[in-house]
Amino acid sequence: MILAINDRFLFVRLQTMGRRRSSWAWLLGMGSLILVCEYGFGDETDSLVQEGEKVQKLAGDMKFTEGPVWVPSRKALIFSDIPNSKWMQWKPGLGLSEVRDSEQANGNILDLEGRLISCQHAARNMIRTESDGTISVLVDKFDGKRLNSPNDVAVRSDGTLWFTDPPWGLNGAGELPGHWVFKFDPKTNAIEPVVKDLAMPNGINFSPDESRIYIADTGGHPKHPDPAYHKLPPGVHCYEVTKDGVLGRKLFTIPEGSDGMTVDEKGNVYTTHEGVNVFTPDGKLIERIAVPEGPANVAFGGDDYKTLFITARTSLYSVRMKHAGAKPPGAQW
Repeated sequence: MILAINDRFLFVRLQTMGRRRSSWAWLLGMGSLILVCEYGFGDETDSLVQEGEKVQKLAGDMKFTEGPVWVPSRKALIFSDIPNSKWMQWKPGLGLSEVRDSEQANGNILDLEGRLISCQHAARNMIRTESDGTISVLVDKFDGKRLNSPNDVAVRSDGTLWFTDPPWGLNGAGELPGHWVFKFDPKTNAIEPVVKDLAMPNGINFSPDESRIYIADTGGHPKHPDPAYHKLPPGVHCYEVTKDGVLGRKLFTIPEGSDGMTVDEKGNVYTTHEGVNVFTPDGKLIERIAVPEGPANVAFGGDDYKTLFITARTSLYSVRMKHAGAKPPGAQW
């Protein structure tokens, strides 16, 4: 029940089922007349979480989890425990296990042949795990200078790998003059920077039709070699991508940062900032999903690809969603 007292403006904020929703009410006293107007996101059925489902913890006792990727051939989730320098695996019915050592691997994805592509902090490179388990270094330099510490990577259907290169895993000064987003072609070993004006580029994902790319920037930081970038605001930036794989103009910016990200089959964007936040393809907020620990990355998986896996600090979580994830070209479905 809402009561008006002394013609005051009333703001109501609701939190239900792990989802934040906002509603506003204006109450105007005009003698005996009270006018009430309410606006909100809608009722519970608007949630993209499957009815009756909630975020559940799958595993814990790790140091900092990142880089989840569903591997259909294994029917398992592979992800990184960065400080422990381990790739981990979670499999339904079997739970958590170690896969192998890494050099502080962070973001992971599958290439067009289903091989694991990983960005490594300590090694300052991007690598590929071959079908026989051996490791190939794909790229560790640009223009003769070592990369900072590759963070996250997206694969396009032409096989090119687009990755972010902030200095989060870098001890000391870097060799490059900025923190850039690169496009790398494993067929030719050609590498080029495609975005050079972000402070700390992080999560990266293509839209399902690859006409857009979303790139998160966690915002200005003293680690940037150019003081002009120290106070840039965080944001998730959306750019056009041509059919030939050329980066186009910036379309819009979501005015909040993110670590890792993913997209579903409808093109909705799932970011990680305090919780898991879901935006329309055009950047309008749909839903905020609360998670017990601050999430660092998200990925869809499971047999129907409707399980959203969440790497969050020391733990791995999941929640069942109504829409399936956008299946990446390297998933070998």
